[in-house]
Amino acid sequence: MPFPIHRLRRLRKTDAIMRMVRENKVSVDDLIYPLFVCEGKGVKTEISSMPGNYRWSIDLLANEVKECWNLGIPAVILFGIPDKKDARGSEAYNPDGIVQRAIQEIKSAVPEIAVITDVCIDEYTDHGHCGLVENGQILNDPTLELLAKMALTHAEAGADIVAPSDMMDGRVGAIRKALDQSGFGDSIIMSYAAKYASAFYGPFREAADSSPQFGDRCSYQMDPANGEESVREVAQDIEEGADIVMVKPALSYLDVIYKIKKEFSVPLAAYNVSGEYSMAHAASEKGWLDGDRVIMEVLLSIKRAGAQMILTYSAKHAAKIIQNIVP
Repeated sequence: MPFPIHRLRRLRKTDAIMRMVRENKVSVDDLIYPLFVCEGKGVKTEISSMPGNYRWSIDLLANEVKECWNLGIPAVILFGIPDKKDARGSEAYNPDGIVQRAIQEIKSAVPEIAVITDVCIDEYTDHGHCGLVENGQILNDPTLELLAKMALTHAEAGADIVAPSDMMDGRVGAIRKALDQSGFGDSIIMSYAAKYASAFYGPFREAADSSPQFGDRCSYQMDPANGEESVREVAQDIEEGADIVMVKPALSYLDVIYKIKKEFSVPLAAYNVSGEYSMAHAASEKGWLDGDRVIMEVLLSIKRAGAQMILTYSAKHAAKIIQNIVP
């Protein structure tokens, strides 16, 4: 019925009433914290374009993960920065590689936390692409074997979830087959199922030293203009064995998150990426935005769109806001 019979402001009368009728809420349980791990000892190097985030050496990483766990954050995702790179990204699937050793260290120190690993060779190749390269072309099928080997070494090291982010066709099926045949049938695959060729990845590429040395990634990452295509990408990954699917980036693709949530019943993650983080942080430092409120509003928008898990560089700070322990 119309006004004045219905007055929608009645339900905004007090904070207590607003809390009672609130449709969505961001919980610490929703958060996944990305971490960058590098070689060396005693390394904690702040990422200039992502203030408050660091490159960690393995010996210091465990304490950072312990802090996350003590804040209630249930999971971290690891990105490796190797000392050596080559055309095949061979350090990516080295059983004694940087991420493989980091998994073991974390699981020894904080066995309860869920460890997710990024499965992509771009951080390990000298050309910076997510697949093998021949005559300037990114090769799809030959790359699948390397991704499967990489995921398997992560599972063997103790990773709970492997997360292929490369956007090669068929990589989920190749990884699922390799895991199942090697006795890791319970290992979880979180697929970057709808990953767009976005300009919002810039700060991450500085953090991970993973910028392509020629061209771009538009031949394998999705066109930002396409929404319906995301349904096909997600459907294919689910059919191949993905347990969790992801949309990346999150903030500029809330419509895609909503679309995937309505279309499929599998758990859905979204990545609040580096550029989104850095924009809000820079505006906050300038005094143009209330940083804490913006962080929570962004996360709430992602949750409202349908994501059950949010990968975000703000995870630790958001956890403190949620628990009212921000200085």
